[in-house]
Amino acid sequence: MRIKWSLMIALILALQAGLATSGTANAGSADRVTQYRVYQNDKPLKEFASEAQALAYAKSFAYSHVEKIEGRVWMWDNFPRYKVYEGGYSTDSREFRTLAEARTFAKKLRFAQIRDLQQPGWVEGTYPKYQLYQGDKTLPQWSFATIAEAKKAAKFYTNMHLIELATNQWVWDNLTAAQKNDQRAATPVYDLTVNGESRGGTKYSFLLDAIRESAPVAGSAVVNTATGRTVHQNTPPFTVLQNGKKVRSFYSLGSAIPYAKSFASASIVKDGAAWWTNVPYLTVTQGNRKLGQYHTRKAAVAKASAYSGSVVTTDSGRAIWNNKSKLRYLAWNGTSSSPTIESQVAQTQGLDIDSPTWFVLSSADGTLTDRSDPALVETMRKAGIQVMPLVHNQFDSAMTSAFLRNSAAKSKFISSLVGRLVELKVPGINLDFEGLAGGDRGLYTSFVRDFTKAAHQKGLTVSIDLPRGDVSWDHKTAYDHAALADIVDMIMIMAYDQHWQGSDRAGSVGGLRWVEDGVKQFLAYGIPRNKLMLGIPFYVREWRIDGNGRLVDNKAILMKNIPAIIQNNGAKGVLDPVSGQMKYTYYKDGYAHVFWAETAATVKARIAIAKKYDLAGIAIWRLGYESADLWTMMLQQK
Repeated sequence: MRIKWSLMIALILALQAGLATSGTANAGSADRVTQYRVYQNDKPLKEFASEAQALAYAKSFAYSHVEKIEGRVWMWDNFPRYKVYEGGYSTDSREFRTLAEARTFAKKLRFAQIRDLQQPGWVEGTYPKYQLYQGDKTLPQWSFATIAEAKKAAKFYTNMHLIELATNQWVWDNLTAAQKNDQRAATPVYDLTVNGESRGGTKYSFLLDAIRESAPVAGSAVVNTATGRTVHQNTPPFTVLQNGKKVRSFYSLGSAIPYAKSFASASIVKDGAAWWTNVPYLTVTQGNRKLGQYHTRKAAVAKASAYSGSVVTTDSGRAIWNNKSKLRYLAWNGTSSSPTIESQVAQTQGLDIDSPTWFVLSSADGTLTDRSDPALVETMRKAGIQVMPLVHNQFDSAMTSAFLRNSAAKSKFISSLVGRLVELKVPGINLDFEGLAGGDRGLYTSFVRDFTKAAHQKGLTVSIDLPRGDVSWDHKTAYDHAALADIVDMIMIMAYDQHWQGSDRAGSVGGLRWVEDGVKQFLAYGIPRNKLMLGIPFYVREWRIDGNGRLVDNKAILMKNIPAIIQNNGAKGVLDPVSGQMKYTYYKDGYAHVFWAETAATVKARIAIAKKYDLAGIAIWRLGYESADLWTMMLQQK
């Protein structure tokens, strides 16, 4: 993790400098990089290297879709387009991909309406227009779309009449004149009420007379006083709402729909259920804030993608897409001093995990140096920040090599460290063993496996720091990327020191193209994206070059000091297209001083790389090197 590398790592990186830096993995490795992700609704299911594999898998799930991970490009879905309703009722099982499928299902229902989920209103529908009564009794199934159907059903019965729903009036009956006279001569039982109270006037024996009397009285009802039942109501049951506010009421759905079509965001409601609507099917929200409503998935997702934490839901509340995933920010302190750490953390915004340098492998016998501070863990917890301590090996190759060959030493170290982590009540540990001999590859992997097993048994997570490296020679190092990825919970890509203290030529500590190619290589090892955090530098190197163009030396300078160096020395900057950074030069004491600047713009670009490849987050080396105002931008990028 230090800016200064061991000689061995320097030699390895020197080899890298002589290789092409395109970072292109071989075809076999590239095939392992997942490019497509399958979702069911908004829940990720699985990732695949090819679109064909993703499609084949996705087709076995309802409400699934396939996205290209880079840029979250929507490639395919089997979401339904049409939905069948009856009586304001529908379910997800009544949703269909094609209009033909919806019509086939609708034929099974007496009064079905088909909604195009990507358009306002209904595509088509059949509505009840007449209600058949025998005396003052009716049944739900005595609703009919045409008067002919109603009369056909009534011909087998006596004392039948029809109410036309649009007018709420008696329009037909099969009573003879004599039967009507007999009913009018019977004891009066029908009373008119308003708001549940009798008007105290004339009561009626013949229902038709009572219905006609109630017609001009809004809100009235006809009650059979003998049975206590309300047998006719003069209150329109269908209400047109616009944005939830009442506009007008109607007796029938067929009458309400033409009127409601003249309003945007309108619904027709009866008994609390929406029987028709032109309100868009999809809603985009961010927390409790509504961002908009949309008829098409494309428009809704386009809107939601611009807002972190947003969700696209259907009108039934089913989430189909979300933008909730956010980068996690981890930062190393580079110190064990609690006052320094608290000062560093105080200027951050959006920091999730703080990693103080608390533990050291002190000797080959497994002795652990412990500089941990339980009080700091509690302080960070109250601030909503997790503490993930770092343990390192002093970057001592010979000592670590002897340690890895000593079973008792390894057991001692693992037991001591895991036990202390449990006492501290931290969630896990960051393992930063660098400067390892390439011949210790198998031994190191075995140690990490034993260490992680012991940590997991205590509910602890293990993250590991790995140099950016290069696929062409990583197999010669002590870091077996694929094997380690299967063991640990998180991998930090140390995507810096492209040009380091021992470099024989000047250059950026981490050119943007070099960083992105490194991410591609880690993915080519088959490492899951959610196990990768991109390490970014808060420092640069300033190179001193003599009059003959020879490199004299270099030094690390902190990011927060760069503006003053530029101003005080009159440094001139030009954009370096290779690194994507501004390259600054100034002259002093007969030497040219050159550095590649790290700025808010380059930090933003590094974060964008992590987001582009859907990584778990970023890891920062290190706190205290930056200015406080940088964190405002970083918080916004999460």
